[in-house]
Amino acid sequence: MNAHAFDALTADHLRGNGSLKWTAFPDEIGAWVAEMDFPVAPPIAAALHDAVDRGMFGYLPKYLVTDMAEAYAAFAADRYSWAVDPERVRPVSDVLTALELAITLFSRPGSPVILPTPAYMPFLTRPHGLGRKVIQVPMLRDADGRYTYDLDALDAAFRAGGNLLVLCNPHNPIGRVLEPDEMLAIAEVVDRHRGRVFSDEIHAPLVYPGSRHVPYASLNETTAGHTLTATSASKAWNLPGLKCAQIVLSDDADVKVWNEVGKNAEGGASTPGVLANRVAYTEGRDWLDDVVTYLHGNVTRIGELLDGTGIGYRAPEGTYLTWLDCRGLDLPGEPADVADYFRKHAGVALTNGGLCGEAGHGFVRLNAAMPRPILEQTVGQILASLDC
Repeated sequence: MNAHAFDALTADHLRGNGSLKWTAFPDEIGAWVAEMDFPVAPPIAAALHDAVDRGMFGYLPKYLVTDMAEAYAAFAADRYSWAVDPERVRPVSDVLTALELAITLFSRPGSPVILPTPAYMPFLTRPHGLGRKVIQVPMLRDADGRYTYDLDALDAAFRAGGNLLVLCNPHNPIGRVLEPDEMLAIAEVVDRHRGRVFSDEIHAPLVYPGSRHVPYASLNETTAGHTLTATSASKAWNLPGLKCAQIVLSDDADVKVWNEVGKNAEGGASTPGVLANRVAYTEGRDWLDDVVTYLHGNVTRIGELLDGTGIGYRAPEGTYLTWLDCRGLDLPGEPADVADYFRKHAGVALTNGGLCGEAGHGFVRLNAAMPRPILEQTVGQILASLDC
């Protein structure tokens, strides 16, 4: 395998950049929070330098919102064959803000949020801050480690009073990319109960060979009518600190509600962030394709390194997040302490699977978006701590 420029990045260099990923645990390898170690795409860097030179630090101008929305609509059409009206692509600060808006503005007041687990950690906690309960619906997992939605359990969650289903696709932390037939089966359950769907598609550009991202709202009129889609360039182009995401409104009634009470949230998106998202969608595609190829090599390499070690692993179909099954290891302490064990004994900072819901106990999430030599060192230190 030919060397890539990313391979030359060192841990000292990454710590020197000052990112949260590498400074929160400065004595360990940072493999926890979902950001990449790779330099920003050159067109985005050039646009941001130009914005600084021009002093673009004021309030978000309308023309920039329009440009960003048109850029995303064109990207969605090209990548996903999804025809999106740019007027219905609205800026918000991040996907979690979009979730809060979906809960407060578009779900039945007081109703619990339905969350398939394992799940992105804040999806378990944010609803509580809004006075909502969370109904955890553990996903089914086959002998090969592939997860699917439990339709009967979803149905029961709606019957128990849930109204908004959080659908994460591609899925953080398990890396599934849902197939259309799977989503249509989910949609039948949602429609039966007149429910709503919040579709988190922030990792949509990060899909590997053999899988294809299909937006849930694009499936048919039914899914378009009950879905709020949230996405962003922040994960695929490594821009989370710039605070910009998109909420895509695919239902006429939702557009009316947004125009009446939701537009105030648009001011939370930053001017540099909206600019960077626009450039990512229009000029960052070559960089993205190169990164996806590199990441695919990384997640494949993890499988090679873990083969026969006792750590269960199924390569993700999308995202740069990997999900390691450590339940078969003879580790001291409780299953909830797996990531703590690896911090202390391997010098690697991971995410405890238990933070992803009850279904995540005994697992850890490892972020594979790092230079391959560091990735190999990371897995090597984990295995050394187990005497593998």
